[in-house]
Amino acid sequence: MTFSSESPSLQSPGLESPDLTRFRNPAVRHLAWMCHTAQLLGGPQVMAMRAYWPDDLLARLTRWDAEPEAGPAVLTEAANPRLGMYFESLYACLLTDVLGWDLLVRNLPIRRGGITLGELDFVVRNPHSGLVEHHEIAVKFYLGYIQPGSVDSEQNVSWYGPNARDRLDLKTRRLLDEQSQRTALPEAVAALRQRGIEQPQISRIFMPGYLFYPRNTQVQAAEWVPADHPRGGWAYLKAALQLDMSDWVPLRKPHWLGPWVQPSAPSADEREIALAEIRDAETPRLFAQLRQHPLTDDWCEVQRIFVMPARWPGV
Repeated sequence: MTFSSESPSLQSPGLESPDLTRFRNPAVRHLAWMCHTAQLLGGPQVMAMRAYWPDDLLARLTRWDAEPEAGPAVLTEAANPRLGMYFESLYACLLTDVLGWDLLVRNLPIRRGGITLGELDFVVRNPHSGLVEHHEIAVKFYLGYIQPGSVDSEQNVSWYGPNARDRLDLKTRRLLDEQSQRTALPEAVAALRQRGIEQPQISRIFMPGYLFYPRNTQVQAAEWVPADHPRGGWAYLKAALQLDMSDWVPLRKPHWLGPWVQPSAPSADEREIALAEIRDAETPRLFAQLRQHPLTDDWCEVQRIFVMPARWPGV
């Protein structure tokens, strides 16, 4: 992955690939991203958002962006700094206020003998089929790491999260084999019945996110990841400091959902504080490279880059 000084087009060819930087309200922009983004997992269980888009999707998002107080509460309330909880709130809004599905229960704990086995993220009724569905969701960010001893002809690539205890293959397997199968448990059936909800006939998974590729190295994504997945680059701090970072800004949760937009030019002070966190606290930091939009003069994300401490992943 090279860090080019050339920015991709910021123009919008239409509904299929809109210019998400048009949306000034962050929550509206994040909802639009969730509607349009490719996921990190393919297959029949994946929740295909565009199959259920309302005809007025773009008009509705545009209206909410102009008057967020007239839209769902998530557009104006303080965003939860915990990315997972914020993402869940957006998904609930997407299901109910955008797609018009009935939300039957959310975060339902499943217990056996006083021990929590897990939760059902969302149980909903699909108005198109009339069926009850179970949805498990996650938003994930993974960096491709070439294991020591690999050679170009036979790379051993692992995809770790910024916290290297998290791994793409493990999370995918857990979603498919465990989380999405929980409604088959007798305890889940009983918990749903207590709330007057029938056992879901369909389980779906929604897992958007980004894969970050090592700088100046070609690696392959896992075979189950769709080719059009969102992507960025990553570098260790020592290598990143050799680059021109004048147009980089640090992204803080929950604004890891793309793309980032700001009215002012990148701040050198913010960037230096983030770089110091990587150096002194060994904390990975996510940055966006910005370019000024030719029509709005806003500074808009054209690329995102993780900068990692020297000892990452440490496994």
